[in-house]
Amino acid sequence: MITRLVKLEFSELFIEDFKQLFTQVNIQIASFEGCMGVNLLQHETDKNVFFTISRWKNVDALENYRQSDLFKRTWAQVKPHFVKKAEAWSLLGTI
Repeated sequence: MITRLVKLEFSELFIEDFKQLFTQVNIQIASFEGCMGVNLLQHETDKNVFFTISRWKNVDALENYRQSDLFKRTWAQVKPHFVKKAEAWSLLGTI
């Protein structure tokens, strides 16, 4: 299993739009083949910072999602609103 952690920092004006967008695509992401769940977290004190945490059956499933039209459309909508470049980590469970 792969856990994908992505840190996103948006302009303040985009926060509510991002939350609405994520609500719309969350079910589609979670239904994507090989996805075992996806969550959105917002930083406790810095409200412009979000983290997505998704779990994938394997690296291939994650890569298939990253190459999908769903990902490309969603990324195209959020990328212009970043105030910092997104950071991402793919993590393996060790236990």
